[in-house]
Amino acid sequence: MLRTRNPVHALSPSDRDAALEVCARNLPANVFVAARLLEGVLSTQPGTVLGHKVGGTLESLCWSSANLVPVEADDLTISFFADRVRRWRRHCASVLGPSEQVTELWRLLEPSWGPARAVRTHQPLMSTMDRPSALGVELDPRVRPATEDEVDLVLPAAAHMFEGEIGYPPFTGSGAAYRSALLALIDRGHTFVAIEDGAVIFKADVGSVALGCAQLQGVWLAPHLRGRGLAVPLMASVVEQVMETRARWVTLYVNDFNESARATYRKVGFEDVGSFSTVLL
Repeated sequence: MLRTRNPVHALSPSDRDAALEVCARNLPANVFVAARLLEGVLSTQPGTVLGHKVGGTLESLCWSSANLVPVEADDLTISFFADRVRRWRRHCASVLGPSEQVTELWRLLEPSWGPARAVRTHQPLMSTMDRPSALGVELDPRVRPATEDEVDLVLPAAAHMFEGEIGYPPFTGSGAAYRSALLALIDRGHTFVAIEDGAVIFKADVGSVALGCAQLQGVWLAPHLRGRGLAVPLMASVVEQVMETRARWVTLYVNDFNESARATYRKVGFEDVGSFSTVLL
């Protein structure tokens, strides 16, 4: 019996503009992949972005690296992606993205990839285009971009946030690689902090920027300051500065069980625009 050829192919630099058009169909959901495309990943990391073309037109994508992230894929296309990446289990740490696509992709991969460490089925995707100041939200003046010489102040806060979110520390032994990743964010002006008495008490990162949209991640407030009403003005200040310097459209996704964070984001101006899911491997 002849085996049907999988119609999914690794994209080349010549596919960049078409791939960005696919991402732009739902930019808040697809900004992560759009940002990687603009950073030149099709040239620097060939094979990282898979695409499915119909009649010569690119219809959907899948970011396939340490994470799997489907983009604008229907069930049939997801089955093609699953067949293509099924042997890549040891390379992947998570599957994430719009809930319907991730749920179907994981359904197909779980028999050979499972069990997962955790499956977060509903993570509200939120976005805003309104400046918090225009909504009358107070801004905390302490928030500013971190500087290169503050990376060792940022590291403990970032590590604490990572372990609380993912369930294990971001590194064991030497933290040099993790520190370098933090420094790269800081050098790009993508890490915002509030520092008090020589310690970071709040941080948030701009994880991705593309096509006028920015996605926030790594939001953290020191545990001893939680529940005091500080989070709203701190977060509002980040959003205001990102809108001034990076992109007018700001998005993020959050665990549905984190009611306090969701309430904070709503007060800053965010509204639900979709649902993400994450499978932690």
